Amino acid sequence: MNTRARILVVDDEPQIRRFLRPALEASGYEVLQAESGAEALRLMATLPPRAMILDLGLPDIDGKEVIRTLRKWSDIPVIVLTARDDEAEIIAALDAGGDDYVRKPFGIGELLARLRAALRGGETESDRKPAFVSPGRDVEIDLAAHEVRVRGEIVRLTPKEFDLLAYLAANAGRVLTHRMLLTRVWGPAHGQDSQYLRVFIGQLRGKIERDPARPALIVTEPGVGYKFAIAENEW
Repeated sequence: MNTRARILVVDDEPQIRRFLRPALEASGYEVLQAESGAEALRLMATLPPRAMILDLGLPDIDGKEVIRTLRKWSDIPVIVLTARDDEAEIIAALDAGGDDYVRKPFGIGELLARLRAALRGGETESDRKPAFVSPGRDVEIDLAAHEVRVRGEIVRLTPKEFDLLAYLAANAGRVLTHRMLLTRVWGPAHGQDSQYLRVFIGQLRGKIERDPARPALIVTEPGVGYKFAIAENEW
């Protein structure tokens, strides 16, 4: 790395902070650390980082509330660390504005890969493609501006949510397997993470579908994958 990107690690467990600092520094990052949500927000204001690695279970402020507060004035990538198995809790953190998540215990290689992807900001070849409008203008995707409108209102997507939606829409009407989606959006190392994909599909449906419980745009092909259910010539 030519410049040292500053990363803020927010976790009240000393052993996690001791584990992450040398690993991140060895990868070329400058590391800030906070033990609480309040301290994290103070550091955000005084020494703004390029990304945040945030534990949900903080002693003073719930991690989701930290994200919601941060999103009032910053769009930096936030990778959530969680020991919680509750899928609804993870989805709530992503919906609050988190960009990605890693479950504890985790491997440093996985975390670093997700951090690199987050810092790339979701820049893909799709940036060079035109805008897409679904029938009835329910969903409009401006690939150059990385902007999505749902029924006329701008909807905030994380970089990975945007990449996933753009890839599905670019292949509208075609069934994309779990492996195809995971490899294209997250890379070959994540080709088997079907549960991870399911969480992000649920997030997208919650943001763009009229009735997420009965999705009409992102359709499940049981045991195979997903498809964006409109004709390809709508591009």
